[in-house]
Amino acid sequence: MNIPQELRYTKDHEWARLDGDVVYVGITDYAQGELGEIVYVDVTTEGESLSAEEVFGSIEAVKTVSDLLLPIEGEILEVNSELEDSPELVNSDPYGKGWLVKVKPANAEDVEGLLSPEDYKKLIAG
Repeated sequence: MNIPQELRYTKDHEWARLDGDVVYVGITDYAQGELGEIVYVDVTTEGESLSAEEVFGSIEAVKTVSDLLLPIEGEILEVNSELEDSPELVNSDPYGKGWLVKVKPANAEDVEGLLSPEDYKKLIAG
């Protein structure tokens, strides 16, 4: 199970990475493994400001559709356009090319309030 140390996590299996004044958001390696083969990513909230834990899109796998919840309050600046033609990037590279959205955080410090890698590891261990 890949749980990068430089990221923060949510109980809903999203990750967040602060990069300058932008936060990249995606789903964790654990989440993509549980979902299985991802066939479609639907994010129609670009340009919108959302609250933490608000639905910003959905992700469709062969067997299920899951809501995507924003880890922090902020504005959706950009959707990863590569996922339109290659949604499987979320499976093959969930922490790299499989990122979902870039967010302008309302408060960058909110990222630090998310789960640490150690706490996320405990969460998925049950």
